[in-house]
Amino acid sequence: MGTISTADFKNGVAIEIPEGLFQITEFQHVKPGKGGAFVRSTLKNLRTGAVLDKTFRAGEKVEHAFIEKRDMQYLYADATGLTFMDNESFEQLTVSNDAVGDATNYLLDGMSAKLMMYGDELIGVDLPASVELVVSETEPGVQGDRVSGARKPATLETGLVVQVPLFVDEGTKIKVDTRTGEYQTRV
Repeated sequence: MGTISTADFKNGVAIEIPEGLFQITEFQHVKPGKGGAFVRSTLKNLRTGAVLDKTFRAGEKVEHAFIEKRDMQYLYADATGLTFMDNESFEQLTVSNDAVGDATNYLLDGMSAKLMMYGDELIGVDLPASVELVVSETEPGVQGDRVSGARKPATLETGLVVQVPLFVDEGTKIKVDTRTGEYQTRV
């Protein structure tokens, strides 16, 4: 693998420490007037999403974790999990629903996604900022109800339920933000 020094810390770098596999989200080099310098950091656990605040001595070495991002195409879901195909080698990879997490709410058959792999372990799915999904079920907007900003629930083709404006009907294609799960616009 290789080691990196605290002087090489950058946001987004993945490291392996005894507490687990983490990504650096924030760091700060501190040189107090008295005593040795240190690095205060905020780390995000790549497996669980938990956040950890940790302090390292200046110059301390930690294991650098190489996270590979593979371009893959989502094929289908079944009882065993979700199946993806590597765009270069055409190998198929089946992963559990738990490993993919909330990304299942935004995946459609044939869609491209970047899978973040640590060795043979799936760490997460990197989706585009927004996806276009079709509304499969929603109640009709009430005539004359024109309250500004009024919303109603809508079930999308993936099963995700989002709040949409009253004018959105069944069969309408909408754009949804994959980071927040919120309605953005009609397509």
